[in-house]
Amino acid sequence: MSEKKILLISQNKKAFHSFHIEKKLEAGIVLKGSEVKSCREGKVQLVDSYASFKQDEIFLVKAHISEFKQGGPFYNHVPVRPRKLLLHKREIAEIRSLMEQKGYTLVPLKMYFSKGKAKIELGLAKGKSHSDKRQSVKSKEEDRKMAQAMKRDRK
Repeated sequence: MSEKKILLISQNKKAFHSFHIEKKLEAGIVLKGSEVKSCREGKVQLVDSYASFKQDEIFLVKAHISEFKQGGPFYNHVPVRPRKLLLHKREIAEIRSLMEQKGYTLVPLKMYFSKGKAKIELGLAKGKSHSDKRQSVKSKEEDRKMAQAMKRDRK
């Protein structure tokens, strides 16, 4: 069996804090050459980005990929621009129906290279309320304290 070689570019940790992630899916992303070089350097920010529909296609909006240093003024890209996501038509139709019926948002969770191709992991998400956010922080803190106590008991 062949193993997938994955090189992580960027993660959106804020998404897990602000949203309940219901379903995850992988999509390809259309990038220019200078964008790929910036991604290889890890100069990508996904924090306030989201995916939206334009006709029958999905685009990643507000994702920031820094300009490539050696590109100069003529061979570079615009850092924040809509980038087309590559999905099958049936996946797009399924996502659209879920987003229209149940009020989901499509949020990027992480961006990575898989077998040399730039991929993005999207999450179908519902927003958390303020009390949900406090509850999740509290539970994480309790889990961390339990793990520390268990670690101390082993010694």
